[in-house]
Amino acid sequence: MDLSQFFIMRHEVLLLAVIILILLMEIFVGKANRKAIIPVSIGLFLLSTLAGFLPAESGQLFGDMYRTNGLIVSMKNILNIGVLIVMLLSAEWLRKEENLDKVSEYYLIMLSTLVGMFYMISSGDFLMFYLGLELASIPMAALAAYDKFRNSSAEAGIKFIFSSALSSGVLLYGLSMIYASTGSIYFTEVAAHMGEQPLQVLGFIFFLAGMGFKISLVPFHFWTADVYEGAPISVTSYLSVISKGAAIFIFSIVLFSVFPMLEPLWQELLYVLAILTMTLANLFAVRQNNIKRFLAFSSIAQAGFILLGIMGGPHLGLTTVVYFILVYVFTNLGAFGVAISISDKTGKENINDYNGLYKTNPMLSLTMMLALFSLAGIPPVAGFFGKFFLFTSAASKGYYILVLIAVLNATISLYYYLRVVKAMFIEKSDHPIAPFRSSLSTRMALALCVAGTFAVGFISWIYEYLYDMTYLLFIF
Repeated sequence: MDLSQFFIMRHEVLLLAVIILILLMEIFVGKANRKAIIPVSIGLFLLSTLAGFLPAESGQLFGDMYRTNGLIVSMKNILNIGVLIVMLLSAEWLRKEENLDKVSEYYLIMLSTLVGMFYMISSGDFLMFYLGLELASIPMAALAAYDKFRNSSAEAGIKFIFSSALSSGVLLYGLSMIYASTGSIYFTEVAAHMGEQPLQVLGFIFFLAGMGFKISLVPFHFWTADVYEGAPISVTSYLSVISKGAAIFIFSIVLFSVFPMLEPLWQELLYVLAILTMTLANLFAVRQNNIKRFLAFSSIAQAGFILLGIMGGPHLGLTTVVYFILVYVFTNLGAFGVAISISDKTGKENINDYNGLYKTNPMLSLTMMLALFSLAGIPPVAGFFGKFFLFTSAASKGYYILVLIAVLNATISLYYYLRVVKAMFIEKSDHPIAPFRSSLSTRMALALCVAGTFAVGFISWIYEYLYDMTYLLFIF
């Protein structure tokens, strides 16, 4: 193997370099200077993120276990942008005295999970896929239980690892059936031998169930709200956006590249799952008062909408899904950013606590309003274009009734999104959240989210570029 081929794995190599440097800082930086680890870690990851946008060649490594192309690189860059925003948002929380002793662990675990996500997205066979999935999932339990002296955080870690172990077991059982019936674990060979044999169909159903846990599709969603509520809110934002985005990326890739012969089957299954996920998540979201549980059910509902995009086929569908995840990164992290800032300063995490927020903290209120408008799909923010393309993708295959149900669910979602807006701008409070100034890193992250919420919707070449890149996914 030529050494230059390792540049094909530049995202993973750069991330490993950042992890090693953070580990060295943990060893050599004294207790008095531990706060310096935070800006240095963010700076190192920023350089890694920028390097990911440099031109790169498509290729394969390790006998087609690892592959990359323009679209996969774009997926990784989207995740990098999201992680950078999460790191900026969590900086103020990590500067607290109770977190300084384990600040390096936070970054090491987070970036380790990101490495697993990158290997999973670039996988060319089910072995690499599963190894990447486990590398991304197991350390996530440690992140959920990061506040080890808080019972709810420890409970979140336990629930996450149990649900993750169960879903991974179900998924692996399905993969074993696929291997038994096709004689291979390589995506291209499995696709060539895939048919409608009962064992293959059963294996695919187990695979779909396992991925349903990772994406939080109904009825595999029960762990989501409890884990999101118990975990530290910055970890919740990472789970909601980055982890879910990576799972949806690889789920879409595997459906189109490995199981095209079963498309009639999984189209019907996704049809039902989309309706269940959108409808039940919306109904539960209406009842929530805790902002983390509220955003948890919102993210479940968004996963249901994303299924509409997948149903549009390999080119339009995959483009729409990647575009929507890009919008979702800026939008959801914008909402979480405001929640993180308020939680760090006041410890308040209920929607009722936001009553009268506009009078005391107008910029945070406006940022939250834009994020919620985008999640609801209200023009002119990017979420409107994301939802529009998802509906267009499903309609292109003739699923008009499904699109109608999705539109009705989007209308229902307006109620609970506008409920938070109403609390901030209309409701009065005898004890509103006092005025405060967020840290520089938080303001930078929120500014980036606001800019992205507008820019991604109006810069048309972003969608066109992603559409062109989808053709490269199937050349191997």
